Formats: sequence, C-alpha cells, structure tokens
Amino acid sequence: MSDRQLFPRITSSPDICHGKPCIRGLRYPVEFVLELLSSGMTNEETLADYEDL
Repeated sequence: MSDRQLFPRITSSPDICHGKPCIRGLRYPVEFVLELLSSGMTNEETLADYEDL
C-alpha cells in the first residue's frame, strides 16, 4: 500500500508551505494540527477553531 493510499488527505508540494506535508486543499501543515492536539486541544476544540478542517 502506497503513502498516497494511506494518507489521502495529506499532500506535499514544494510550492505550498515550503513543501511541508499539509492537509489536502488547505494550507495547514500537518505538524501545526499535531501541535494543537499535543498541546491538549480536543478534536472538537480544534474543529471549532478551524472549521474548514
């Protein structure tokens, strides 16, 4: 199974966020979302603050 199949919502392009993996169609780096969650925000809080996720 390729990475594309495992992570269809994560994309990477050198033209977007300096090539960092991002949430597909958005300019939120995956590391940003993980930092929010690791800081103690719940999924619900994260989605309330970033509704387009």
